[in-house]
Amino acid sequence: MSEVELPEPDRVPGAPHPRETAQLFGQQAAEAAFLEALAAGRLHHGWLLTGPRGVGKATLAWRIARYLLANPPGAEAGLFGAPEPPTSLDVPGDHPVARHMHAGAEPGLFILRRGPNDKGDRLSADIRVDEVRKLKNFLHLSAADGGRRVVIVDAADDLNTAAANALLKLLEEPPAGAILLLVSHQPSGLLPTIRSRCRELRLTTLAPADLARAMAEAGIEGAEEPAMAALSAGSPGEAIRIAELDGLALYRDIVALFSGLPQVDRPRALALADSAAARGAEGRFDLMLTLFDLFLARLARAGLAGPPVPEAAPGEAALMARLSPDARAARTWAALHQTLGARARHGRAVNLDPAALSFDMIQRIEEAAHTAAT
Repeated sequence: MSEVELPEPDRVPGAPHPRETAQLFGQQAAEAAFLEALAAGRLHHGWLLTGPRGVGKATLAWRIARYLLANPPGAEAGLFGAPEPPTSLDVPGDHPVARHMHAGAEPGLFILRRGPNDKGDRLSADIRVDEVRKLKNFLHLSAADGGRRVVIVDAADDLNTAAANALLKLLEEPPAGAILLLVSHQPSGLLPTIRSRCRELRLTTLAPADLARAMAEAGIEGAEEPAMAALSAGSPGEAIRIAELDGLALYRDIVALFSGLPQVDRPRALALADSAAARGAEGRFDLMLTLFDLFLARLARAGLAGPPVPEAAPGEAALMARLSPDARAARTWAALHQTLGARARHGRAVNLDPAALSFDMIQRIEEAAHTAAT
């Protein structure tokens, strides 16, 4: 039986892998904070890269790793041996470290991420302790050139309990020359002791201009559309997912379905729900849940701050002005947003039927619209 080729768990479908991304847009403050610490001789052994999903945390981790491995301690000596403060994390593409990293063959780098499940036919749902044991073996190898060892954990949120505790021990007693870069979308869910042993680099969402540049760099069209900027919330990773799964059209369908609230067209609702249950439609189902969540969040905000600008779909502003005209309605939608968010997470965890879960959410939105109207 041939070995199953598994996808890379740290790659966004349709986007270049972070190791292939040469430029990072909109995160100058985070890069500057790291360079300042490096120049001042305060290179901490543990760094926690936080911020919303898809804003460039993994790309920054790879940039840091590439720079550290291409510039071992003492390599920055300038005139009379005085080190010159680094001003950029850029490394030429023809540098041996850059070439090795692009090929996935850099001996000084270890990527801690989800591995295969017990059967080897798909990825594990989390990072297991066996993967951390491989990391321990890597870290305890002596560097032939006396240089650094760099670890990227992508994402630390995926660590199961045993793996998190094993990684904590490495953070408590790191081998000499080891730098650990932990990517985290939800740092509040990590062990407090892991957070306390890392210095945080906080990344932010991108402005529309930076988002468009990042999308162009990734070869994705449509980033200049106001609707894309609105739905992706300044996250290139989310924008790529929306573009790959035709999310703009899906959100237009959602707004069109709810345009008749407090009533919805039953056949249309069933068709939309069924579209998330087709074979191979797991990505569309996940995106649909995200867009339901986003629709409710924008609806709740409309009651407090007015209809969204810009619109993410034709007729969205008028619909939200009608459904959420004041703070009372906003509270109704905000409560539903929280309830359905928890229900979606539970449904995914226990593998509820996608069509049934999607249709149930549509019905609950319809019921809330009746409540808000009365």
